[in-house]
Amino acid sequence: MAKKKEKSATDAPTEEKIKNAARVVFQKKGYAATRTRDIAEEAGINLALLNYYFRSKERLFEIIMMQTLSDFLQTLLTVMNDESTTFEEKNELFVSKYIDSISKEPYIPLFVLNEMQNRPENFLQNVTSKDIFIDSLYSRQFQQAVAAGRISEPDLVNFIINLMGLVIMPFISMPVVRAVTGMDDAQFGKLLQARKKMIPIWIKRMMFAG
Repeated sequence: MAKKKEKSATDAPTEEKIKNAARVVFQKKGYAATRTRDIAEEAGINLALLNYYFRSKERLFEIIMMQTLSDFLQTLLTVMNDESTTFEEKNELFVSKYIDSISKEPYIPLFVLNEMQNRPENFLQNVTSKDIFIDSLYSRQFQQAVAAGRISEPDLVNFIINLMGLVIMPFISMPVVRAVTGMDDAQFGKLLQARKKMIPIWIKRMMFAG
């Protein structure tokens, strides 16, 4: 038993070192161009040790993305249930945090779409997001706004789809947008920062009454 505990204590930092290194390399080279050898070099370990912990690049990528997505959803849950903010302020925070988070992990949208398309049951088991919207303070504030006549769209799901579409689409279409416009990383980053301010305004114009 003592040996098992000692091994576990030793393994945890190594696993985290590999995952942190993988994040760096995926960001720098892109998923397709990344080799497990690149990750091992970034982590300062040999390839055999990396393969001992993670059997493939695909599996390592999946673990990182699911962990990142889970962490983000927990952050979002805090935003959606914050009693000190209004419904409109929650939308602004949602947009800001989502764009900041995905900017650091630009592969998340395509990863999520791929998982939902190819392995929906596995995805739903790992990520439970119902509580974030449907059973949240955000949802209650939405219904109150509808009842007060402040929102013209009475369907929360439709409202959320519109909001998320405005946030996610630039990341999904990023290669095309950059190819067509000639934007570099800095210019695309400025575009995203501008959208953080504009999306809440567009949502108000589309969905809010008056």
